[in-house]
Amino acid sequence: MTRAQMPDPSGPNVRFKQLGQPLRRTDAPGKVSGKTMYAGDFAMPGMLHAKVVRANLASARLRRLDVSKARALEGVACVLTAADMPDRLAATDIPGQTGQKRLKTDSQILVRERVRYFGEPIALIAAISRDIAERAAALVEFDLEPLPGVYDPEEALKPGAPLVQGTDNCVAEHKIRKGNVEEGFARADFIVENTFRTPFQEHAFLEPEVGLAWVDENEVVNIRVSTQVIEHFRSIAEAIGVPHNKVRILGALVGGGFGGKEDLTVEVYLALLARHTGRPVRLEYSREDSFVGHGKRHPFKLTYRTGVTKDGKITALDVRAIADAGAYVYLSPYVLLYCAVAAPGPYRVDNLNVHMRAAATNNMFTSAFRGFGGMQACAAYEQQMDEIAKRIGMDRLELRRRNLLETGEPISTGFVPPSAIWTDRCLEQAWAALGEPTPSHGSLRTGRGVAVYQQSYGRLTFLHDSSEAWVGVEVDGTVVVRSGVTDIGAGQASALGQIVAEVLGVSLDNVVIYNSDSAVTPLAGTTTATRGLYMTGNAAKRAAEAVRARLVARAAQAFGAGVAEVELAFDKAFRVDAPERSMSFVDLVKLCASEGIHRSELAMFRAPFTDFLDPETGQGQAHPDYTFGAHAVEVSVDIETGEVRVLKSVGAHDVGQCVNRAAVEGQIEGGAQNGQGYALSEEMLYREGRLVTPSFSEYLTPTSMDMPKVQCILLESRSGIGPFGAKGIGEPALTAVAPAIANAVADAIGVRVFEMPITPERVVRALQGR
Repeated sequence: MTRAQMPDPSGPNVRFKQLGQPLRRTDAPGKVSGKTMYAGDFAMPGMLHAKVVRANLASARLRRLDVSKARALEGVACVLTAADMPDRLAATDIPGQTGQKRLKTDSQILVRERVRYFGEPIALIAAISRDIAERAAALVEFDLEPLPGVYDPEEALKPGAPLVQGTDNCVAEHKIRKGNVEEGFARADFIVENTFRTPFQEHAFLEPEVGLAWVDENEVVNIRVSTQVIEHFRSIAEAIGVPHNKVRILGALVGGGFGGKEDLTVEVYLALLARHTGRPVRLEYSREDSFVGHGKRHPFKLTYRTGVTKDGKITALDVRAIADAGAYVYLSPYVLLYCAVAAPGPYRVDNLNVHMRAAATNNMFTSAFRGFGGMQACAAYEQQMDEIAKRIGMDRLELRRRNLLETGEPISTGFVPPSAIWTDRCLEQAWAALGEPTPSHGSLRTGRGVAVYQQSYGRLTFLHDSSEAWVGVEVDGTVVVRSGVTDIGAGQASALGQIVAEVLGVSLDNVVIYNSDSAVTPLAGTTTATRGLYMTGNAAKRAAEAVRARLVARAAQAFGAGVAEVELAFDKAFRVDAPERSMSFVDLVKLCASEGIHRSELAMFRAPFTDFLDPETGQGQAHPDYTFGAHAVEVSVDIETGEVRVLKSVGAHDVGQCVNRAAVEGQIEGGAQNGQGYALSEEMLYREGRLVTPSFSEYLTPTSMDMPKVQCILLESRSGIGPFGAKGIGEPALTAVAPAIANAVADAIGVRVFEMPITPERVVRALQGR
């Protein structure tokens, strides 16, 4: 889309009947009344309860495993070890919808010989009760021979380091080259260099991993599970050695995912135990199991070296970064690529050099987490911008204004986003919304910070992503939507209903949505990468438009009018120029049904297909499009105790076009909470790979008492490539929060804490070091 084609924001608003309204989501009544069935609420007669036995060392060789006592315990139905199953692996990367070949990132299902991280599964138990399963787990005997481990990613890449993966522990590497960096630095009046560290982060979802599996009369393994990806049926089938059509995933509404349920969690274990016992099996992780049982956010060390003129223009940028992949590869190559693409942020950098690596260690494996890669990059580039402003004596907002990308300009990879870039508008509005500063008093120092961002929505374009949706109209006028999309709490399913309601001119109450069943709903792809609305929303819109076209054609015939003269709205069909010429939606549907006019459609939406980025320069297209926005905060810091309190929090984002205003505001508020914890309190501590903060009593997430009221400012450029010009907001809502808080803390105390989370101890040390 060129600048000339961009919607005029000063022009008349688009008139929508359903879109943009804060309608009651279709999942709201069940959740509010307590009638919603989550995966953990399902049970079956005669079901068994499962338990995972885990390694208590991070790097070791399994010398002996004896499960005889556990098997002999009364009430135990099954104990499985690696010796009881084929030497298969579990897929840890998700294939594209079109069957694109996966990365070679598989991990062992159960330890066969080598333990690579603390908590790696060694055995599976199924028993008639949870208590008996726990007792049986305590009876499993194993001897682990400690092996030298490596727990620092920089150490892991040195020659002679203990090998965790491959021949050198380097599991991913990405470069971006643009312009001439040395010439750019030569033109600079100042060169500013800083190193920033971002931490592991736990997803901390309310609902831990849980599922129920059974084998039906057709030998199909059915798994009712809390997941972000029903397409895992393929990986499960390959892991247990059955055809793909012999595994069915039924996704329940998810009690929080944030990327933590993007990977396989309990599914393979459930499938194996159900097949071996022939009985239903339920597995629910305890909170401690969850802490050691799924991947975390990648910690990064990022070094930024920026050349800048005295009038604030960036002349060159060199970025070096290293990420901790943990014991298995999982999504590290993708996370690293996202970080590399986002490294300069939403800024004009003509001379750019980015080099990033991910190293395998004996720490917990790291994988998907809301905003992966882009969030870590933003934490670095936005703190760096404040440090540059301080060094050259320029207002930090003005420095940003002078370097922000404008609509139609290329990003780091040379790709020109097809939508509007309204970062400047978001920056101005977020900052202005902070209002008058809160005065400092006593030992409390008040500071303000802001951060802008560039965050992708939609999966990497070389994955050839696609999504399907089915829309049909029953004879009584009710509308049915079928989609494989998983709803992880953000209203993904309800949004499809609102889109279809808008197209067909009916109320949302007249729409029912069936989703998340790999056997009977069209496959929609993953609920990841802020792709749900973009991909499945577009598919649902296409399907609804096809149905609408047939209905409108028949109404036009009845009215003696052209198709363009007929509208569907307010549960009616009518002539635009003569509204009295109308019929109810129900009557129109009945008329079409009586004449055999097709009233349903299965549609597919395909994302842009591109080749891989150039491996040496990183030039090309990586993502379909990007969201831009800003977050501003005000904090109070106690310089005696180091305690930080967020007083004001404002998110301003160009969402393209709102589908459901209340849902979008909910995403922004949730992102503010998630980012605040990342910035200030959520710290995972490992000692030689062993997690020493394995519960919410040590791992501190912000509570309602810690959160200020979050102000949401929604801009609508209507330029996105989602339905009706929408952009994604699920991950972008989070991206800029942590660096905005870090900048506010630095503003308050006059010195920067270069490592997150910014705990009271780190604040006090920074003040002492000043």
